[in-house]
Amino acid sequence: MADDLISISSDSLTARINPLGAELWSLTDSSGAEYMTDADPAYWIGHAPVLFPIVGAVRDGRYRLDGREYAIPKHGLARGARFDVVAQDEASATLRFTDSAASRAAYPFAFQLDLAFALEGMTLRMTAMVTNAGPAPLPFSFGFHPAFAWPLPGGAAKDAHRLVFECDEPAPIRRIDSASGLLLPNPQPTPVVGRELTPTPALFEPDALIWDRLSSRAASFGAEGGSWLALAWPDCPMLGVWQKPGADYLCIEPWAGIADPVGHDGDFRAKPGVMELAPGAARSFRMDVTVRPA
Repeated sequence: MADDLISISSDSLTARINPLGAELWSLTDSSGAEYMTDADPAYWIGHAPVLFPIVGAVRDGRYRLDGREYAIPKHGLARGARFDVVAQDEASATLRFTDSAASRAAYPFAFQLDLAFALEGMTLRMTAMVTNAGPAPLPFSFGFHPAFAWPLPGGAAKDAHRLVFECDEPAPIRRIDSASGLLLPNPQPTPVVGRELTPTPALFEPDALIWDRLSSRAASFGAEGGSWLALAWPDCPMLGVWQKPGADYLCIEPWAGIADPVGHDGDFRAKPGVMELAPGAARSFRMDVTVRPA
């Protein structure tokens, strides 16, 4: 609920985080301008789900692991879990999700997932840490799913906005099957021209744009004469960009994982994008958002 939100602030930014899902609900500058989605229920009420232990969908909502079958929702368990606040001060907060009997029914592993939020001037740093708390290797994927305002505050027109990658991105993109949510087999030509993507609602009629052969680990989103967001995701090799066509947000989603391919019928550990952690090991994933007001 909105009255449960945790608030952290620097002298330049304020972030509000919902313990349900450790979801970033709001990022405002000192003038009160909002850089996150309006969450219009006519389109999508999400703000910035955390994707764990899968990204996207598994075939028929089920996966096989070591000879057993488990049901798990799209994008996994973290988005619907209530995180505990384990540390907080004026400019930072850390929230934690640990396994339970309910989580183990869908994902039979002991784990700890920490989401740390820290404001430093005009930058919000979000760091996820996955820890294997069990005796066996931990297979998982992870992803960020923030929905930024489109248009951003500052007065620039919606159709003037661009997503500018740090590198040229000539590789083809992937799409998902709208009926199953699974990854289609045939890559498609990229809509990126050099380093620049011009987002339009029509691009998202077939759902998300997905880069599984991404060169960049940073990009900027905004418009000339308006505000910009500088984004960095050093630990995620894939990217999804998505909106419900016509909505006033654009999701820019660094991923370390991807949906099942159409026809996938293997063990979960063989799923594309799944990595493993040794017992007691941990792995972190960071996303930085730096606000550049108009």
